[in-house]
Amino acid sequence: MDLTGQRLALFADVHANREALAACLAHARRQGFDRAVFLGDLVGYCADPAWVLDEIARLVGAGAAAVLGNHDDAVVRGPQPTMHADAATAVLWTAAQLDDAHRALLAGLPPAIESGELLLVHANAWAPRRWEYLASTAAAERSLAATDRRLTFFGHVHEPALYHHGVAGGVGAFIPSPEVGIPLVPRQRWIVNPGSVGQPRDGIPAACYAVYDGRSRLLEYHRVPFDADAAARKIRAAGLPERFGARLAAGA
Repeated sequence: MDLTGQRLALFADVHANREALAACLAHARRQGFDRAVFLGDLVGYCADPAWVLDEIARLVGAGAAAVLGNHDDAVVRGPQPTMHADAATAVLWTAAQLDDAHRALLAGLPPAIESGELLLVHANAWAPRRWEYLASTAAAERSLAATDRRLTFFGHVHEPALYHHGVAGGVGAFIPSPEVGIPLVPRQRWIVNPGSVGQPRDGIPAACYAVYDGRSRLLEYHRVPFDADAAARKIRAAGLPERFGARLAAGA
């Protein structure tokens, strides 16, 4: 799979949220992109895993890239003892909603994809399948040391973030503003979290995704409103933990 020089729509942590994914895909199609990239945790928490996986399977068939997340892995292999009880409840419920094709899609997701100057992972570069969080400059430095790729795209943290390794050394970090093009200059290395589509946790309830243009080397974040009330009603109707729906309205 060659993603070099392409305009990529970056989606992380969809978490079975149909309303958020549909809104983000519609917005991204208006922006224009060559390929979609899904950075793990396609399922878990929300109540539309089959619809979400059907949609992503169609995109993968058209050339999209997708990597494994910890919730995806837990649906296939069973929740690990360290998983929060409510999250494990959602994993077991999700597994019961899926057919063989859905399970095969999740089971076939790689933990990482390398393509030219790009690395795609869910959690980090140093141990993609141990699901440790990359949420600090120290963790960003550790991740940069584990790969020679210039750009790492990741998710897992549910908050938009951007880290960079400067030519003089050291790692800097900042929270990007939406709708502002950020030049990812070639002389630096970058780690990009596009934020969460299905369960934002930065205090802003709008879904978050990003577009990276490999030709212009510009990265742009987007916030997209979605029907959080409808997603929450489905969560309650499915008997999933109430707080999964409540936090959609707060973005927390």
